Amino acid sequence: MSRWLAILPMVALLALGGLFYFYALKRDPQVQPQALVGKMVPDLTLPTLVEGQPVRIRELAADGPMVLNLFASWCAPCEVEHPILMGLRGQGIRVVGIAYKDAPPNAQAFLTRLGNPYATALVDRDGRAGVELGVTGVPETYVIGRDGTVLAKHTGPLDQAQAERLAKLTR
Repeated sequence: MSRWLAILPMVALLALGGLFYFYALKRDPQVQPQALVGKMVPDLTLPTLVEGQPVRIRELAADGPMVLNLFASWCAPCEVEHPILMGLRGQGIRVVGIAYKDAPPNAQAFLTRLGNPYATALVDRDGRAGVELGVTGVPETYVIGRDGTVLAKHTGPLDQAQAERLAKLTR
């Protein structure tokens, strides 16, 4: 009997090893950053940053193509890409912002300090909309077509070349 008790930890270790082999090593951990591209943007309703009025993202898209940018006041790369977004606005491209997991006063202070490139600024205080969009971190930028289809997605801060590529999709 004591002999079986001595073998039991070895059996448990082998079982865990088999589980690791069949589950973890065979599983594809690849993140699909472009998963929404070609699909409808999730039907999300978020409050505006200043007034708190609910706005549906699909209704915003019905007004024409737009660039949807998720940002946060606590995000250093968001500050780096901010002049690029200001440039898009200067070109007449409609940019909609979502303050991701951010307090509205902090997001407002961020936009007051750097300038506001957003035609509409929304708030995703708890991050639920980010989950629906498949956000892996901020900044993330999407191009949404008039019909609500996600035309492109960019993760990370935009540079000028990437912004021009996204801008072409809005025309």
